Amino acid sequence: MAATSETRLKRVGLVFSGGPAPAANAVIAAAASAFRRAGTEVIAILQGYSRLVGYREGDELAPGIHYRMIEDRELRGLRNSRGVILGTARANPGSSIRSHAQLDDPQLNGGLRAVYGALCELELDGLISIGGDGTLRTANLLHEFQERMPASAHRVRIVHVPKTVDNDYAGIDFTFGFFTAVDVMAKELLNLRADAIATQSYYLVATMGRRAGWLAYGVAVAGEAHLVIGVEDVHGALCRPDGKLDLNALVDHIVDLMETRRRRGKPYGVVVLAEGLTELLPDADLGDAPRDAYGHISFATFDLSRVLAARVALRCKERSGTATKVTGLQLGYESRCAAPHAFDVLLGSQLGLGAYRALAELGLAGHMISISGQLDLRYVPFKELVRDDLGVEMRLIERGSDFHRLAQELGTRIDTDENVREREG
Repeated sequence: MAATSETRLKRVGLVFSGGPAPAANAVIAAAASAFRRAGTEVIAILQGYSRLVGYREGDELAPGIHYRMIEDRELRGLRNSRGVILGTARANPGSSIRSHAQLDDPQLNGGLRAVYGALCELELDGLISIGGDGTLRTANLLHEFQERMPASAHRVRIVHVPKTVDNDYAGIDFTFGFFTAVDVMAKELLNLRADAIATQSYYLVATMGRRAGWLAYGVAVAGEAHLVIGVEDVHGALCRPDGKLDLNALVDHIVDLMETRRRRGKPYGVVVLAEGLTELLPDADLGDAPRDAYGHISFATFDLSRVLAARVALRCKERSGTATKVTGLQLGYESRCAAPHAFDVLLGSQLGLGAYRALAELGLAGHMISISGQLDLRYVPFKELVRDDLGVEMRLIERGSDFHRLAQELGTRIDTDENVREREG
């Protein structure tokens, strides 16, 4: 579809929100280059929404503080660079909104009004939002907020590019940066595996990934771990009647692995844990674990791997009478600004170009850019991704799926009492 007078854009903004991800600059470079070639001015909104949420009508937005114009020279060689050229932050202009009705409440929609006013002050016709589920939620709220305005009001058409190294996004198979993050952490894991062999010890490694196990499973496969446990694996013996993770059962499960490997002459190993397991722990096991403003456990400050390592070492000695060194480590932050993998550069570039095509060629608003197959573009309406309560669904690994079975079947097959008796009897 060719651009019409209705879809032609004079000025477009780019905003990046939430944690960094490898290939972020590939998205930005591809989108900005396409718009610049079409004669559209491109504005970088700096540090997410953090500098716009306090905007009031009549305020002056300053270049270099609130925004800057993107020039061609900035785009040369940008696709493969580290970090986020726009900067990023976690400001949430729609944090007070919990229902559609509240979009009309001036006591609650102030953050959205401020950002909308700033976007109008910048004379934007379109906005490309890049970020995680919270940023998608904000993009949808800004879109719906404008839909409620009079027909004569200026519209800033918004499309969204999904970003999270956690890969827990509904509506797209893989997010840019995921494979780079897997690669970086898998290489770390291979180093730890060699260390474990040399020292005849164990490493318990908690990986970033929030409440989903995608990163943990990817790292376990590529890093040749001997066992991986994700949120999706908390069922059966690992699950208490109240649905919480049975920490004692998890400790025994890991010690079962250690004893299995010891019987096979391999007194070493690496176990990968998804950080989201922390949220399934009973309050008694969490103690005074730090929480954020929303009451969520801070994964970065509550180190599940170290807590578990101490218990596993103690249980192992109780059961075998032999002391084994067990070390807990966290991995994740070191991967977020790594040099992007070629595949992530391809994926990010296509998503960025898709954002251009959505706004400039198709005249869309309120859509997320997605990819399937051989980088085929799809445009998913926000309404298919956002629940009635305005939240966004996370995508967990489906238990029993081929991806789930891949990591499970490549790990060590733990002996049961029955097959131990069968071999030793």
